[in-house]
Amino acid sequence: MLASPPVFVRVGKPLARSLEQLPVADSVFVKHRWSSLSIAALVLLAACGGSKTATVAVPTTAKVSTTATPTTAAATTTLDTLLGIAETVPDTSVAVTEAAAETLPKPEDPPPPDLSVPRDQIGALSIPDIKIDMPMFEGVSLPTLDKGPGHWPGTAMPGRAGNVVIAGHRVSHNHPFRDIDKLKKGNEVIFTVNGGKYVYVVRETKIVYPDALWIVEQTPGKTATLFACHPKGSTRQRIVVLLDYAPNLSMPVA
Repeated sequence: MLASPPVFVRVGKPLARSLEQLPVADSVFVKHRWSSLSIAALVLLAACGGSKTATVAVPTTAKVSTTATPTTAAATTTLDTLLGIAETVPDTSVAVTEAAAETLPKPEDPPPPDLSVPRDQIGALSIPDIKIDMPMFEGVSLPTLDKGPGHWPGTAMPGRAGNVVIAGHRVSHNHPFRDIDKLKKGNEVIFTVNGGKYVYVVRETKIVYPDALWIVEQTPGKTATLFACHPKGSTRQRIVVLLDYAPNLSMPVA
């Protein structure tokens, strides 16, 4: 539950500088400081359409649990819970212990959208059902996403425990995720990394708002998340495709 009305953050070209140096009067109006990951993630999600200016609601307070709680039933997420900071996580049937949580990857703070240079290619992404077969890069800055799908630094790598998080454009540059909304349950998403082939299958698709930061959270099992702006040409919402690892279809490196 939100303790007070949302504060609005205006995201635009001024974010070409570091968040710490960003003048309040220039582009950001905040009364309470969020964690660096939350702010940076929100900035990235709000700016995924390119150089457009977008306005999104930022909750001024959010309840954060610091203790890992075993999951005994599948969690459900609705659009109502995503109007603020979502407190639910993707479905998982595996209990998360504190010891296990410590071994999961930790997502890095992404850079301001227009600041960093493109990162290196780390592999390839193939989605046969929507005719995607292209290089995949490390990083989620706008220059990187202009080259192709980007892997969120610090999230799991394909085939490893945790959540592989991949971002991509829908209408600009290579627009790799243009038809991501056409993916159906059971469709295959294939990652080729370091000589290994890792196949994930679509579990479900969700439409969320830019403040749904749970999409980068790590899971105890092997999962993946694809996300892009929604609808096409708009930064109002995000389309999120949740995937599960298919070991019987994969060819990992020995």
